Amino acid sequence: MSQYVFKMPDLGEGTVTAEVLQWHVKPGDVVQEDQIIADVMTEKAAIEIPAPVSGRVVRTQGQPGEMIAVGSELIVFDTGNGASTPQTTAPAAPAPTVAPTPMATPSSTPSSTRTAAPAAAASSASAAGRVMASPATRRRAKEAGIDLQTITGTGPGGRVTREDFQAAAAGTTAAGKTAAGATTGGAARPAAARAARTGTTEVRIIGLRRVIAQRMSEAKRNIPHFAYVEEVDITELEALRVHLNAGAPEGTPSLTLLPFLGLALARVLPAFPQCNALHDAERNVLVQHAALHLGIATQTPDGLKVPVVRHADSLSLRELATAIRDAAERARRNKSSREELSGSTLTITSLGRMGGIASTPVINAPEVAIIGVNSAVERPVVRGGAIAVRLMMNLSSSFDHRFVDGYDAASMIQALKSLLEHPATIFLQGEG
Repeated sequence: MSQYVFKMPDLGEGTVTAEVLQWHVKPGDVVQEDQIIADVMTEKAAIEIPAPVSGRVVRTQGQPGEMIAVGSELIVFDTGNGASTPQTTAPAAPAPTVAPTPMATPSSTPSSTRTAAPAAAASSASAAGRVMASPATRRRAKEAGIDLQTITGTGPGGRVTREDFQAAAAGTTAAGKTAAGATTGGAARPAAARAARTGTTEVRIIGLRRVIAQRMSEAKRNIPHFAYVEEVDITELEALRVHLNAGAPEGTPSLTLLPFLGLALARVLPAFPQCNALHDAERNVLVQHAALHLGIATQTPDGLKVPVVRHADSLSLRELATAIRDAAERARRNKSSREELSGSTLTITSLGRMGGIASTPVINAPEVAIIGVNSAVERPVVRGGAIAVRLMMNLSSSFDHRFVDGYDAASMIQALKSLLEHPATIFLQGEG
C-alpha cells in the first residue's frame, strides 16, 4: 500500500488554523484528483478543499467544528494499484456527523487551494451515490427531511442548486397539505387534542455562526459603545427617489434609500475624520481614511456578512446604487471574494421594513462607527405651528467612545440629517 498524507494547506493571509465544516468523503471512499473532499472555514471565508491525488481514503482528521493547524495531517490516501477497486470490508471509521448549522462565508482562496471538481469527478461522485450540493443545501435538506438523491440537479455536473432544493421543498409542502386536507368518505375528522411539546434541539456553533459569535463578543467586550438616535424627515428625499425612479430608462434598477445615505455620508465624513477610521490595536494607532470604503451589512441564508463598496466617495448616485446592490447580491449567493468581505472603514446596517423604531447596532471592528437605518413611517409632526403628515425615519448609530466624543458623533449625525432632509444639497459637492 502506497500512502499519500495530505496536510492542511496554507490558506493565505496569515491563517494558522482552519475549522472543519463538513467532510464529503469517509474512510473507504475512492476519490478522484480535484474532487471536493471537505469544506473548511478560516476567519475570512469558507473554502472547498479538493483532493490532491486519486485514491482510496484511509483516514481523516477532525470532526465538524474542530480546528486543524496549517501543516497538520488532514487526510490520508492509499494511492497504490488496488486503490481504485471497490472495498469489500467495512471502512475504518464511520462518516463524520454534520451538525445542522449554517455553512459559511463565500469561498475565496487562490486557484491553488480552491479548484472546482471536473466533470469526471462529478460523474464519479454521482456513480458512488453522493449527490453534489453545497453544505448549506445539505443542511436545509436535512432539516426539511428531503433526500437530495430524489432531486434532479441542474448545476454543473448535476449539482443540486439552491433553486433545485427550493422547488423540491415547495412540491413536498404542497403534497403534504393535500394529504392533510383529504377526508375519508367526505366526513370531516374531529380535531385532535394538542399534545404538549417536548424535546430539545442542539445546534453546534460552527462555521460562519462561530465567527459571528466570536467577533460580536469581542466587539461588545472591547469597545465602549455610545449610541445616538436621531429622527430624520425624509419626505423630500422620498419624493426625489420616486421622481428619479419614474424618469429612469426602462430596465434601470430602482433606487433605494441606501445610496442616498451612502452619498450623504461621503459628503460629511471629511469634516469628521475620526468617524471614518480603523483602530489598529496592535500598534495603538487610529488610522483615519480619506476614502470611504462603505460596508453594507447584509443578511444572507448563511448569516450576517459585510461586503464592501470601495471608494464610495468617488461614485455617482447610480454607480453607488449599482455597487451596493451587486455587493449585497454576491454576498447572498456566496459569490463574494475574500477581498470583498474586508477593508470597510464605516458600515451601514438596515433591517429594511423590519427596521423598528430604534436599534443599537454593534460596531464592525476595527471600525469606530456604524450607522443604523430604521423604518420610515408617516406620522403627524408640527411644522411652522401646524400639524402635517411627514415621512419620518430614525438613524440609530453607535460609536467607539474611546475615539469619538459624544459631541463629534452628534455633530456628524446632525450634518448627515441636514443633507437627507434637503436632498438637493447632497449633490452640491464642494459648495458651502
